[in-house]
Amino acid sequence: MRATSRSLACLAVVLCFTFGFASAAIAQKAPDEKPVKIGIVTGTVSQGEEEYRAGEYAVKKYGSDRIIHVTYPDNFMVEQEAVISQIAMLGDNKDVKAIIICQAVPGTVAAIQRVKKFRPDIVFLLCIPHEDPAMVVKYGDIILSTDDLARGETIIELAVKMGAKTFVHYSFPRHMSQDLLARRRNLMKEACGKKGIAFVDATAPDPMGDSGIPGAQQFILEDVPRKVTQYGKDTAFFSTNCAMQEPLIRAVLQTKAIFPEQCCPSPLHGYPGALAIEITDEEKGNIESITKKIKDKITAEGASGRFATWAAPMNMVFVAAAVELAFAKLNRSLDFKKLDAVKEVIDTAAGLKTIIKCYETEQKGPNDTVIKSEKKNFYLVELESIIF
Repeated sequence: MRATSRSLACLAVVLCFTFGFASAAIAQKAPDEKPVKIGIVTGTVSQGEEEYRAGEYAVKKYGSDRIIHVTYPDNFMVEQEAVISQIAMLGDNKDVKAIIICQAVPGTVAAIQRVKKFRPDIVFLLCIPHEDPAMVVKYGDIILSTDDLARGETIIELAVKMGAKTFVHYSFPRHMSQDLLARRRNLMKEACGKKGIAFVDATAPDPMGDSGIPGAQQFILEDVPRKVTQYGKDTAFFSTNCAMQEPLIRAVLQTKAIFPEQCCPSPLHGYPGALAIEITDEEKGNIESITKKIKDKITAEGASGRFATWAAPMNMVFVAAAVELAFAKLNRSLDFKKLDAVKEVIDTAAGLKTIIKCYETEQKGPNDTVIKSEKKNFYLVELESIIF
């Protein structure tokens, strides 16, 4: 969805908040220790505004002589060669010592393979990977993602706490081909069964398809009222796609249904545009004030207790943390496999204590036994929810 002036203002506020925390405690000295340069690859405003603005702000903070920010195309599934080319272009720059990719869309692994052939020294920091974790973990030096496996249970628990009797899961085949998203969906269905609420699979148009982002957004605006008519107001809605969050929040608010969490949980993801939030100059940097404004708007609409999110904008936090992690790796040889050290950086970027664990894969062994393997450089991050 195209950025509104309100959403851009909110994003700027939270970026100051996020990068301010990170730089104050960790990275202020890092850029001065050695003349290293970092590349950041994000989506555009249409597909990933939070990470785009985080990349933009990193350039503003550290300067274009230290940070290079480029974007991949909106239709990255069709234009994977363009994704690869953008990453490879950064790799061609001998001054670039680390590349951050958020979100790590399809084509990322192929790009890393290409770059590593002539620049084996480059450090890759991947956020929100879309490709097979078994492949991503081999090529990324560190991977950061929301803990989608834990969220398979926590989102349902939250929805039930908020009064849900039905849970609607909007997605499409491309997303359901991704391991973490598919496993999360299965865990959600299982959790619904345990909690005694109905689970509804709802297929939405893929924003990468023929109808594009506008078609996917229009579908959400039209389908939510149909679902509420069918299942009642005590229906919780969830979508796996970023571009669908703003229309989903708007439609859920109009129908007085339940919205427990976004695909990428954040007070800024979808809420400002959907609620027409205004942020004054005095409120800049005050996340509590912004959260209060969201709560006040929802309360005024008679939907108190029906909306929630995480206390910090995680995709922004990941970009901010990745910048500090990159500097720490290049200047001080930070070991990415030391969970406590990585957690400290992420906690500082978030301004909150997070729950972090290593991603654990599951494989079938002899006699159908399950063999679990922990990936020490793949971190899953979780925050507590706030209910508006």
